[in-house]
Amino acid sequence: MAKRAELSTGEALVGLLEDYGVDTIFGIPGVHNIEMYRALPRSKIKHVLVRHEQGAGFMADGYARATGKPGVCFTITGPGVLNILTPIGQAWSDSSPVLVIATALDVKDSAQGRGRLHEMLDQRGAAATVTALHMRAYTPKDVRDAIARAFANFASQRPRPAYIEVPLDILKEAAGEGWTARALPKKPLADPQQLAAAAKRLNAAKQPIIVLGGGALDAGKAALEIAEKLNAPILTTVAGKGAVPADHPLCLGYRLAQPAAMERLQASDAILCVGSEMAETDFWNTEVVIEKNLIRIDIDPSSLARPHIAEIAILGDAKEALDALNPQIAKRGAPSPAAQIAVDTSDPARAMLAKVLGVIRGSLPPETIIASDMTQIAYAGNEDFPVSHPHTWIHPVGFGTLGFGLPAGIGAKFGAGKTPVAVLHGDYGIQYTLNELGTAVEHRLPVIVFVWNNERLGAIHDSMAHAGIQPNNVTLMNPDFQMLAKAYGCHAEKPGSLKALTLAIEAALKAEGPTLIEMTPRMVNG
Repeated sequence: MAKRAELSTGEALVGLLEDYGVDTIFGIPGVHNIEMYRALPRSKIKHVLVRHEQGAGFMADGYARATGKPGVCFTITGPGVLNILTPIGQAWSDSSPVLVIATALDVKDSAQGRGRLHEMLDQRGAAATVTALHMRAYTPKDVRDAIARAFANFASQRPRPAYIEVPLDILKEAAGEGWTARALPKKPLADPQQLAAAAKRLNAAKQPIIVLGGGALDAGKAALEIAEKLNAPILTTVAGKGAVPADHPLCLGYRLAQPAAMERLQASDAILCVGSEMAETDFWNTEVVIEKNLIRIDIDPSSLARPHIAEIAILGDAKEALDALNPQIAKRGAPSPAAQIAVDTSDPARAMLAKVLGVIRGSLPPETIIASDMTQIAYAGNEDFPVSHPHTWIHPVGFGTLGFGLPAGIGAKFGAGKTPVAVLHGDYGIQYTLNELGTAVEHRLPVIVFVWNNERLGAIHDSMAHAGIQPNNVTLMNPDFQMLAKAYGCHAEKPGSLKALTLAIEAALKAEGPTLIEMTPRMVNG
C-alpha cells in the first residue's frame, strides 16, 4: 500500500500493520472506528466480521496460539472495549500476543462527562488491568510509535496483549511520514555461565525431571534430546501439551494436579522447569511452593522470582536456551521408559468422558488443533487427550473464561490453513459465544464443534456436592442445538452411540463448512 502524507492516520495504521506481517484482523466496524476501515478494501489484510467483540478477542487469541503470530482486533470506544476485555484477560493470563486497537473520544472531550456516545472516564485504565502495553495516542506519530512498541514487545518479551487507543479526531488527521515497519529486537540470550551451572547440576543429578510449560512449545526437540540423555521424565503443564510427543516413553503429559506428580518433584534432585509459571492452575493447589533443586528458564523475570525458589534462574528464550544447554548434557546410556502416572477414572462420569475422548482422539488426524472451553470434558481432556504436536491444544488455563472454545477454534482455523480444527465445548459455555457459528458458516470454515450436553453445570454441581452444599441452580433447559445449528446453516449431528460418533466425525472432516456434533451421556451407552 502506498504511504502518502495525505493518508489519514486510520488509513496509515492499516498499511503499517500490513508492513508488520498482519494478514488477518478480527473486528466490528462501528460509527466511531470507520476511519480504520477506509483503507481495508485496498489492503491485503483479511478482515473477519465477528458477531460480538468477545468473539473478536477470542478469535485473535486462537489465531495467535495456533500460529505464533500476533492476533489483531479492531473495536470501538466504550462498550466495544469492555466487551473485549474478557478475552484480553484470557490472553494476558495465557501469554498470548494479541493487539487491540480501539477508538476513544476526541481529545477535547475525553473524560469530561459531557454525555458523549460510548463515553468512559478512563478507558485506557480499564484496559491496563489485562495488558502489558497500554497506550493512548495524542498525535499521529503516537499511533505509529505505539504499533512499533507493540510489535517490538511481541518479538522480544513474554507474549502478552497490547492495547492502543486512538481518539476520533486523531484518526482523521493527516498521518505524515515514517509509517514503515521497524527492525524488531530479539529475545534475550541466556547467560552462558548459568547454562554451564545448570548443565553441571543436571549431569550430577540422580533423579532429574523436566517440566515444560507453554513457553517451551517451540523448544521440544532440544528438550526431548536432553531428557533422553538424562533419562529424565517430562511433565507438561496444560499449556505445554504437545511440546514433546505424548507417546514418547519419557513423556508423562499433564499430570501436575496428581499427587504422584508432586511426589516425583519432591524426590527429584534437579528439576528443570522451562517456560512455566508453575501456578495454581498448573497444580490446582494454592499451597505448592518448590523450595529446592529447581532450575528455571523463562523469558519473564517475574516468573523466575516467584513463587518458587530457583537455585539457578536463567533469563532467556526457551528454545535458544535449551539449544545451548543440550550439547553440555552428557549421555547416560539408553533411556528407559518413565513410570507413567495413572489418572483415577473410577468415577463413572470421568470414565464416561474418557471413552468419548478416546473415540474423538482416534477419529481425528494427529495434527488436529483442539480449542477447548471451561467444561468437564475439556478438564478430562487436559489429562486424558494425548497431543503430539505443539500449538494443538488450546485451553483457557489462567483466566478460565467460558465461551472461549468456539471463537478460539475459528481464529485458529483462519491461521492454520488446511490443518483440521475441532472445538470441545460444554452445553452451557457454548451459549456464551454460539453466535460465532455464523462467522464460521459465512467463511465456510470446516471446524468440528463438539458439544457435551449433560443439561447441567457439571463441574459446579460436583463442587457444591463436595463442599456439602445441596446442588442448586446448576441444571438448565437447553435449546435444540440441532435446530439452532441448522438455522445458522451449519451441519449438525447427534450420534446415538460411540460408533455413530466415529461416523459423524468422519463426515465432518469431509464437510464444507462447520459441523456441530452434539454428544450426550446416553450416547455412551447407546
